[in-house]
Amino acid sequence: MKRVNFYILSLFCLLLISACSQYSSQLEPRDQNIERVGVLYVSHGGNEVFNEKGIWDVTVQIFSYDENSPLYKSILWNEDFWPKLLKYGNAQKNLGKYSFEYERIGGRDPYPAAKRKVTKDLTKILNHKEGDIGIDFVVDKMTWISPEINEIAHPRRLYNPGVEGGSVLRFCDSDWRRCKMDRFDVDGPVERLLSIGVDRILMIDLTTAGARFSKTYDSYQIAKELISDHNKAMNDSVVLEWVNDPLSAMDASYPQSESKWTRSSGKPESNPVIDIENYPNPVISDIRLAEFQTEGIEEKFSDTVSMKDTGILLVNHGIFPGNEIYDPKINDTLILNNNIRDTLLQKHPNLKKENILGGWFGDLIVNEDLKGRSKLERSREMRGENLGYIRLLDQTIGPQDEMGYRYWEGLEALKNNGVKHIVIAFPQIMENSVLNLVEVPNQMAKEIGYKGWLEYTQYDYETYPKVGHPFADYWGIWVNTSCKSLEDPKVKQDCCLEMGGCKGGQPYPPLRQASRTESLDDLDPSLAYDVSAFGHLGYDSKIGPPSEERPVQDQYTGTWAMWKVSEDHKAVAQFLADKVIEHIEFNSKESDR
Repeated sequence: MKRVNFYILSLFCLLLISACSQYSSQLEPRDQNIERVGVLYVSHGGNEVFNEKGIWDVTVQIFSYDENSPLYKSILWNEDFWPKLLKYGNAQKNLGKYSFEYERIGGRDPYPAAKRKVTKDLTKILNHKEGDIGIDFVVDKMTWISPEINEIAHPRRLYNPGVEGGSVLRFCDSDWRRCKMDRFDVDGPVERLLSIGVDRILMIDLTTAGARFSKTYDSYQIAKELISDHNKAMNDSVVLEWVNDPLSAMDASYPQSESKWTRSSGKPESNPVIDIENYPNPVISDIRLAEFQTEGIEEKFSDTVSMKDTGILLVNHGIFPGNEIYDPKINDTLILNNNIRDTLLQKHPNLKKENILGGWFGDLIVNEDLKGRSKLERSREMRGENLGYIRLLDQTIGPQDEMGYRYWEGLEALKNNGVKHIVIAFPQIMENSVLNLVEVPNQMAKEIGYKGWLEYTQYDYETYPKVGHPFADYWGIWVNTSCKSLEDPKVKQDCCLEMGGCKGGQPYPPLRQASRTESLDDLDPSLAYDVSAFGHLGYDSKIGPPSEERPVQDQYTGTWAMWKVSEDHKAVAQFLADKVIEHIEFNSKESDR
């Protein structure tokens, strides 16, 4: 028994030494009269470089968040599946998509480096404020997914099997360089903060630019469980607070059931309904957050187009289907969108309100002919996308009117309004990544053409080192390019992926390769769009061929640009620090009442 106790004590000391080493520049000699507050800067996360190991690691992390899904129960801790894990879900699409996107920007996504810079600046600002407000701050970062395993909320939650009879998560493919089998057997940020004796932990979240979202709530729930276990084991009283959700709207609206509910559970036993207006988000509603985006939009106004002829499209992703019973992301996103619009109109009175629109990505559609329980699938009409499920909290509807378009509908409306220049912004993004540098530009170009891109004649070799632009030959770069022969379905031919048509008999767009009773997967060529000179909007192949030289028919004749994401990391960090301090001061006043 003495030997066991000695081992446990030694292990605890090693963990404490490790955490103290990481936070050595932040820790002050402990004064029990001064509160020690851990601050977690929470973001989405992603791979800095493209490789299969990174995709594999974030795939298992995604699988781990829905404890009632078949992937969690049957695959995640089944070692027979690990070598072929990248054949499941969206993995095949992601391998093709990210391979292209990372190569196009030179191989390294700037997002993780930006996140490190913001975290470093946030640490400096809060540490500098300690003497003024009598708090010892210790700052760390936490992500929803990351190849840096020690950034996710609780790595050992994946390492140790979550199902009976499961295997410890230890896997390295023979091709993966510098792969550690036990990489999930490490402390996460919550454990590190607990080990150095914090009194409370504050989460400040920019996962989707400050909007409350189920992904951050995943991390929040895991952190809350870790802290609860710690408090019971150590007779401690550490509390967890989420600056974006100070009144705990997501806790209050989360479904109640005997076992933990997730969206794979189906309809919950009890669904508490709240009035979200009574649960404000002080981060998303702060006008300074909108100003980061408006400044980036202003940088991409055209010097040759007046404000009255300028349009702005605010594009955004939706939520996971079924999560509208507790996830207020769409509500929060509308607050940010409206603040951006109002700020722009105040600064530029000649802008027209009807030319500032919200555009959401595509969603799955219903196909009643499908075999099996699910009748949902991707479709060409929804651009092959599945990230546009938009429902307001506890409602069956989404955004309406000028903020309720799909992005291609918004572009069409702006075109029909006669605008001559369009700035496209993705307000849920606060740092550059392959998403806004490559993916979204291609999604827009297939609609209104790559030749209208404002940088088209100049090119941008700093961002896109090899070719000077983000554009693929066709978007859906990951799809299969072999199609069934029209004469003999057993024979395969090259699909036609050119808007003007191809020699050889294959039509454009490619025909659906799956039968009507089989769900379209991500790789079906019918979901791909040619990234053409002037786009698909306003073009009808029945009327005549497209032109590479000029717009024809009713194609868009103006220019367009992606907004500029703020690279002022210190300003972002200052904003985050201000919100943390405001949260502390508000709670202090409330407790004094």
